Amino acid sequence: MAVAATKMNKLFMKLLLLLFSCQVVFGTVQGAIHHYDFVLKESNFTRLCNTTNIITVNESLPGPIIRVHKGDTVYVNVYNKASYGVTLHWHGVKQPSNPWYDGPEYITQCPIKAGKNFTYEIIFSDEEGTLWWHAHNDWTRATVHGAIVILPANGTSYPFPQPDHEEVIVLGAWYARDLQQMLWQSLYTGEDTPRSDAYTINGQPGDLCACSNGTTYRLTVDYGKTYLLRLVNAANNAEFFFAIAGHNMTVVGMDASYTKPLVTSYIMISPGQTADVLVTANATPGHYYMAARQYSSTHADVVYYDHANATGIIQYNGNYTPPASALFPTNLPPYKDSLAALNYTNNLRSLASEEHPVDVPQNLTKRFFFVVSMGMVYCPNATCGGIYGNKMASSINNISFVNPTTDILSAYYRNLSGVYEADFPDDPAVSYNYTADEISLDLAYPPKATKLTVFHYGDSVEIIFQGTNIIDAAESHPMHLHGHSFYVVGSGLGNFDHVNDTKGFNLVDPPHLNTVGVPKLGWSAIRFKTKNPGVWFMHCHLDRHMSWGMATAFIVKDGGTSSTSMKGPPKYMPACNITINGTNLLKQPVSLGNLTES
Repeated sequence: MAVAATKMNKLFMKLLLLLFSCQVVFGTVQGAIHHYDFVLKESNFTRLCNTTNIITVNESLPGPIIRVHKGDTVYVNVYNKASYGVTLHWHGVKQPSNPWYDGPEYITQCPIKAGKNFTYEIIFSDEEGTLWWHAHNDWTRATVHGAIVILPANGTSYPFPQPDHEEVIVLGAWYARDLQQMLWQSLYTGEDTPRSDAYTINGQPGDLCACSNGTTYRLTVDYGKTYLLRLVNAANNAEFFFAIAGHNMTVVGMDASYTKPLVTSYIMISPGQTADVLVTANATPGHYYMAARQYSSTHADVVYYDHANATGIIQYNGNYTPPASALFPTNLPPYKDSLAALNYTNNLRSLASEEHPVDVPQNLTKRFFFVVSMGMVYCPNATCGGIYGNKMASSINNISFVNPTTDILSAYYRNLSGVYEADFPDDPAVSYNYTADEISLDLAYPPKATKLTVFHYGDSVEIIFQGTNIIDAAESHPMHLHGHSFYVVGSGLGNFDHVNDTKGFNLVDPPHLNTVGVPKLGWSAIRFKTKNPGVWFMHCHLDRHMSWGMATAFIVKDGGTSSTSMKGPPKYMPACNITINGTNLLKQPVSLGNLTES
């Protein structure tokens, strides 16, 4: 009997193992499920000797950290106790087949109205590293944001030595007055948008700024230990140089994708980007500033930007005489050092290992040439507050994007006409010397429209982003694509050469990002596959450029099977209240249209 029982137990274990193996193969094994409550409300925060009323999540700045393992699912119940509508976006999370919870205002949903709540479903797939979440309406994300930490899947580990400690470092911007009021006024008058009063590290400007000495962020370290710093650039309109006095950093990841280890004395990080860096505490015990300084890619004579250096302090444990002041990083590049920015970004490479391979599209089915430009909206008799008495504008391929009055995703799903046009141009209507010192003002007035591009499921796509010098306003543009990551296969200065520049593309180990910096008076090339059905926003992550129209959206059609098709809408979505003759169009029967690709 004992022998028979032993055989039965062995057979039972084999059956369990076989069942588990089948579940893994067919994808039915799921990660853990997590729940968070986010309460958005207005609170008073004091910075720079001044108290300002701001919206935060759970009364914290930055907001709560979401912690998961690769492949997990998170439900975030958002209670909006603020005075106006808000949406949240899970930046860099692909949300496979699940665009309803992506979050950009009027792209995939309408705002969560004041006094209402909405639960987001956040599905993690292949992301591993650091991402972040933020508000995606107007500029509310200035104070409504937080980090997302995605640990390796259970049973796996980092592709680098296990650090002794991990710390989230969020770089942000502080506005001493009512930011929303200033923004709405500037968009109405056409003048330049608000500039920040200071930059912050984990919500604090640091002791080089007024009334900030006692609240500076501090990280205590032990000599000889290694620390994984998870950096997030949450600022609305600033790229940053970041450095630590007396310490090198080793970059091991960006945008939740591993990189080949890059030893550097500084990094440059664009709005929307994240970076995972290792720092070993091997300096003489003492106090050392970590510092963030704006990288301003505008012309040398443009000085109207925030010159504040945000600081935190790395403080060693142990017996030593504390210094009178912390050491400042002498290797932090100057504000206008475009060469330092390019040298850093050009050295980034994907890890491209057996465990973390790359899959760069080779046989392209779609090619685009997107010209990203500044511009103007004409005002009769020069009555507005921008350049030449006009309103400020920006565009892609001379189209300045306008948000519709209902969300594009619902309009697509329900086949509503009149909300958008699926004829975004593949190339600019006119070719010219994009980086010339002087460019005709005839090119400076882009029409406003809600135009987008339609893709088949599985298209292999290449986009060349080309910067311009229209209205003498060249600067870099961090371009972000929702629902996808892409390979940055090349970048350079000047006008893109379709013959020669393609010869230098890196198709072996290009960095895998969700936000790419298009260099001032230069270009960047990306490739990706459209394997995520839905509606996905693409825009410059400098909020002032997005507000002025540097954006578009992509529709990825279903792939023909349930696993390659977009999920249906949840039972409840924040209402848009779009009515014609008393009929709410969003409550009509669903009839998904047969779109043709553009």
